[in-house]
Amino acid sequence: MKKIKLLFVLAFGAILMSSCGYNNMVQKQENIAQQWAQVENQYQRRADLVPNLVNTVKGAADFEKSTLEGVIEARSKATSIQISADDLSPENIAKFQAAQDQLSGALSRLLVSVERYPELKANQNFLELQAQLEGTENRISVERKRFNESVGDYNTYIKQFPRVIYAGWFDFEKKGYFEAVKGAEQAPAVNF
Repeated sequence: MKKIKLLFVLAFGAILMSSCGYNNMVQKQENIAQQWAQVENQYQRRADLVPNLVNTVKGAADFEKSTLEGVIEARSKATSIQISADDLSPENIAKFQAAQDQLSGALSRLLVSVERYPELKANQNFLELQAQLEGTENRISVERKRFNESVGDYNTYIKQFPRVIYAGWFDFEKKGYFEAVKGAEQAPAVNF
């Protein structure tokens, strides 16, 4: 009788452990790593476009030097922050996002400054680079959305009972999201 009870307890334990969702947690964590790589690819694509854009703009005789220096410096900071897919904490995502937002701001200032230079606005190389940059910004947005969806799926999965217990045992921790830039909820003022 004791052997039957022991076998029953072992069978029940095996069933319980097999339904803990460990493999699914691993799969969801790998999906986040894959999505993170896609986010990084798109940010790298943008960073690779910046030198060509800067060189094209440098050709304008009296273009604002400080604007170009700001773009170059922001690109340098943005490319210097690397985060491993294993360390996607909310704090690290915020640091990465802050550096990328600085580059976005510098590029925005550059593109606004171009409006004062008709020869640049007519330059075919500049127009092509600007179009590529706009396309890349759209790709970044799409990849960030996909990344956040993967993170949401994973975070929800590891918080559900009984997986929350097993997630703690196996060190599956909450991952960070990309969040909107502070002030993004305010529409920009447009004056004519």
